[in-house]
Amino acid sequence: MQDKIVIGEVLKPQGIRGEVKVKPLVDEVSDLKTVKRVFIGDTEYKILSARADAQAAYLALSGVADRNAAELLRGKEVLADRADLPVLEEGRYYIVDILGCAVVTENGIRLGEIADILPAHTDIYVLKEGDKEFMFPAAEGVILSVDTEKKTVTVSEKRIGEVLVEQ
Repeated sequence: MQDKIVIGEVLKPQGIRGEVKVKPLVDEVSDLKTVKRVFIGDTEYKILSARADAQAAYLALSGVADRNAAELLRGKEVLADRADLPVLEEGRYYIVDILGCAVVTENGIRLGEIADILPAHTDIYVLKEGDKEFMFPAAEGVILSVDTEKKTVTVSEKRIGEVLVEQ
């Protein structure tokens, strides 16, 4: 498992005092308010203050004193140490832990590997097998189990047959 996890992307400067608006890549925007430090590029930043609304987090970072400094961070990924993030509930996973997992049916048939996850109300998993690409929703009944240690996602053969779409 990776020690650092992408938790957001800097969208733009917010105001003139160096605050940045961050698009969250976590389920709960408010979780970003609990993080004490982040990494953007090769630099570690202490979070001086954080606030959140329904769609974004606003962070004041050490060493980012004005709008010009904040502008230099636009479009960059915001990472945090896994240890600094809240513990996830049972059945919840960080995207980085799902990427690269093999997808197999409950009968052991390998379907491919998870190449991407598209965030939506019900996340869409992008599955690759050779040159082919498929998509399926992470809907109830489709995914039976996830084992991040063994890098395996087990799906219902019946349900995956109903929802799997080839790209």
